[in-house]
Amino acid sequence: MTNEAKPEAPDLERKRVWKTPAGVALCALDDIAEPGSRGFVLQIGETYFHGFVVRKDGQVAGWVDRCPHQGFPMAIELDRYLTPDGSLILCGWHGAVFEPLDGACVGGPCAGARLTPWPVEASGGVVRTA
Repeated sequence: MTNEAKPEAPDLERKRVWKTPAGVALCALDDIAEPGSRGFVLQIGETYFHGFVVRKDGQVAGWVDRCPHQGFPMAIELDRYLTPDGSLILCGWHGAVFEPLDGACVGGPCAGARLTPWPVEASGGVVRTA
């Protein structure tokens, strides 16, 4: 038997950041239905940002993809952030619902909390970070 040290397992967890630089083109505005939503993962150096954009009533709003209840991503299925009728954002894990343009939780386990804003804007038919 030897006393050799075992090699450490590589760090497989992605390091996350909660902000993005301004001016990053995300998609064409028409790539998001009205009402609709779309998720984004941006690599920033060795880190990753997870967010989503909602389009509703001619406006866009961006949110960090993290439920204030327990920190899980909001969508269980890719780009499915809204309730079936498109009226609210839905946390697929715990059923919390949020206003799509202001991020206020209006029902579920984190009622009264808010989503973390991700500054985005639509200009010239392109959605960008702001």
